[in-house]
Amino acid sequence: MYTGSCLCGGVKFSINAELAPIQICHCSQCRKAQGSAFATNTPVSTSNFELKSGADLLTKYESSPGKRRFFCRTCGSPIYSSRDSLLNVIRIRAGLLDEPLKVKSAFHFYTASKCSWMEINDDLPQYEEGVK
Repeated sequence: MYTGSCLCGGVKFSINAELAPIQICHCSQCRKAQGSAFATNTPVSTSNFELKSGADLLTKYESSPGKRRFFCRTCGSPIYSSRDSLLNVIRIRAGLLDEPLKVKSAFHFYTASKCSWMEINDDLPQYEEGVK
């Protein structure tokens, strides 16, 4: 099991499953939502996700049709995103997890819109668009 929380600790959750490899997204929406060069996500089945506290602190923003980003309204930490096209799956922000992770990063995607000020210097696969 894994646990995680937002910056202020108001939103806490657990994941009762092994994690999928981490996905590194360079799309402009993720960059703006994270305030960084990329987002690091791990997909999790909603049946393996449990919100322990902070349901009243979660707020959401529909960043594009059918995609919602959930974040803590107190500290602003992004928690996860969901898509109508992927029912029962959320993408947890990997930086929120408390324990050391056994999984590693798997690939970079939306590299066609990556920021200009950072180079990708690893051997992971890169995809200019999303991964199908």
